[in-house]
Amino acid sequence: MAPANRHASLVIAGESGVLITGPSGSGKTELALALMAHCTAHGRFARLVSDDQVFLSAAAGRLIGRAPPTIAGLAEARGFGPAAIAHQSRAVVDLVVRLVAAEAAPRLHEGEEMHLQGVVVPCLELAARRTQGAVFAVAARLGLPPFS
Repeated sequence: MAPANRHASLVIAGESGVLITGPSGSGKTELALALMAHCTAHGRFARLVSDDQVFLSAAAGRLIGRAPPTIAGLAEARGFGPAAIAHQSRAVVDLVVRLVAAEAAPRLHEGEEMHLQGVVVPCLELAARRTQGAVFAVAARLGLPPFS
């Protein structure tokens, strides 16, 4: 299966790859940067893989994401434009975060999944543009501080 180009951001948070999807303007980049800042503040590894577009492919039953070469190492800083940032070339996707309208976001999650490139990945649907709450929901799901 050929790689799929997905409108999303991908970060490594601690030991997990987090793919953040949602419509334009929903806060994908803001959540990616906030999640990386949260991990770094708590002594955990954090790195951008790709911002705005992610090439997804399946390998050995895992979903792998990488940046298109033209945007590798860049993240959008609203009001400034693309800015250079430390990055990893690829990551296994362990969790998908779907940013949705606040009224569509469930209060509790019970085993939601997404099927991408023939691979099933756990999924959280979180309210768009509610970055701080989303950071804590992702941290709780991944067992990152302050959660165990």
